[in-house]
Amino acid sequence: MRFTSETTSDGVSERLFTLDDIPGVLWTPLGATGSRPLVLLCHGSGDQHKKCPGIVGRARRYVTAYGFAVAAIDVPGYGDRPKIEEDERLRTDIKARMAAGEHVGLRFARYSAVLAERALPEWQATLDALRELDSVGADGPVGYWGLSMGAGIGLPFVAAESRTTATVFGLVGHDTLAEAAARITVPVEFLLQWDDELVPRDSGLALFDAFASRHKTLHANPGSHAYVPAFELEDIERFFIRHLVEGGGSTYTAKLSRDKRSAQSDGL
Repeated sequence: MRFTSETTSDGVSERLFTLDDIPGVLWTPLGATGSRPLVLLCHGSGDQHKKCPGIVGRARRYVTAYGFAVAAIDVPGYGDRPKIEEDERLRTDIKARMAAGEHVGLRFARYSAVLAERALPEWQATLDALRELDSVGADGPVGYWGLSMGAGIGLPFVAAESRTTATVFGLVGHDTLAEAAARITVPVEFLLQWDDELVPRDSGLALFDAFASRHKTLHANPGSHAYVPAFELEDIERFFIRHLVEGGGSTYTAKLSRDKRSAQSDGL
């Protein structure tokens, strides 16, 4: 992992990096050392990338409010990655069919599956490298967040990766992901849009049912694919606090618990 730039503001260090040919970004508290919860954020499709506004805002919130480390990478063909001709053709076809009023759920699922095959080893290599850093540490709990294409990539990654502690998925369905879901036993929060034009309701519900986790929660809201209510972002924060801090089992968690007990004994 090679860091290419660093900017700091409001107590947050933002460092761009490359790992082989994978461009990414790491956010940590300024001057951070020692193990802490790490959250991996995977962007969706369209024009999204590792530093789109939603990713940056979420990352900075987790760093400033909770002291987490947060990382994102560009999925192959997105952001600072070279465009892939076949992927561009598929994306153009999906957009054209959507504009014509066709249902494109199956095509979108297949497209995400192709990307997942490429992105899975990249996320694993990124996680390996991040946990070697003093500002992240090797034994902190790991969360994963991804919606839509980010969930299509994330399900195979989490299913194959034993180091993840808790995951947020959503806006995805289809039986192509059921096998991966059946291997996921960590806590899952799953978001579903009741009127999703890309993911049939029954497909999303079936995927939620396929998760093997005993601690899974379905959050269903009315509206189309892109219109997840803002209040769900707050609930996702609470989900990560429950499983990465209160139940994370790391040295960071132990220190946070000691600090909390000390504050209570001081009457704070």
